[in-house]
Amino acid sequence: MNKMYQVLWTQTAQQDLRTIIAYIADDNITVAQRIYTEIRQKCGNLRQLPHQERIVPELKYHGITLYRELIIRPWRIIYKLEENKVWVLAVIDGRRNMEDILLNRFIL
Repeated sequence: MNKMYQVLWTQTAQQDLRTIIAYIADDNITVAQRIYTEIRQKCGNLRQLPHQERIVPELKYHGITLYRELIIRPWRIIYKLEENKVWVLAVIDGRRNMEDILLNRFIL
């Protein structure tokens, strides 16, 4: 039997998601609702097999292997594991300069 994890969202990740959804909703509320549901459901699925997602490559390059990511194009959901918890830390548009964003958020 697989270990079950609790999926928790940091305030920063919640704000990231709210900002993304608000931006999309300005154009199409139906699409925004669908994307919100998809992201929340897929993040919720991390409670079963969070180790199966890849380590964030831009951080791995710097020797940092604590953070993993779930990709829901074009967004990258950054999370880390702590005991029996999955902490969703950020929801970032993958079309942006990821290395700078990640280093600023998780290193500096």
